[in-house]
Amino acid sequence: MEKRVLGIFSHPDDAEIMAAGTLSLLKKAGWMVHMATMTPGDKGSAELSREEISAIRRVEAANSAALLDATYHCLEFEDVYIAYDKDSINKTTALIRKVKPSLVLTASPTDYMVDHEITSRIVLTACFSAGMKNLEVSEPILEGVPTLYYSDPLDGKDLLGNPIQPTVYVDITGEMPIKEEMLGCHETQRSWLRSHHKMDEYILAMKRFSAKRGAEINVKYAEGFRQHLGHAFPQQNLLKEALGELVRNNEI
Repeated sequence: MEKRVLGIFSHPDDAEIMAAGTLSLLKKAGWMVHMATMTPGDKGSAELSREEISAIRRVEAANSAALLDATYHCLEFEDVYIAYDKDSINKTTALIRKVKPSLVLTASPTDYMVDHEITSRIVLTACFSAGMKNLEVSEPILEGVPTLYYSDPLDGKDLLGNPIQPTVYVDITGEMPIKEEMLGCHETQRSWLRSHHKMDEYILAMKRFSAKRGAEINVKYAEGFRQHLGHAFPQQNLLKEALGELVRNNEI
């Protein structure tokens, strides 16, 4: 099995908030790490133009990925307008075929922002379609379907405030310093949140939620995931196989 993981999320900093600790653990376990965003974060500024903020945020995302010696990819869609269509599916499928991951981490199917939910659906289809010969994608087909996990939604709740519980927890206690450093690379997003959300708790909010998930399995910090177990997708818990005792199944 090729030990390659692709974390593909909507915007720069999404992976850092929801999955960076797990990606760091996989890197330490000998996995090749790729990080991708659907957009460059082009709407994430109250002062700069789309082109200006996109250029900065691509660099921030690449700098964050570099802390894991990971490769960063941007599919160059637009914030707010991520759509489930032929173009998005083909480009995402092409990336999966190029990277050849055996493991994919992506956004929650239900979340506070539609960009995240649509990304989740696109990645699901791209994983399923990566082996389809007649798809209009030039990259060679992928043999087999990658194992797919969905990250937690922001704050661990759906649009109506109902809690969404992980089926799998990853103990990231030892990875919090690198997770915090990676998120800290996204300084422009922190500035935008201060302007748009009227708050300055960017890193502290991430640590509080990681601590909440950690408390649920009696560790300091954790990240939560749900595995996609639909037809044709691998059924084995690949995160557990890769990370051993650091991965706990939800016994609830």
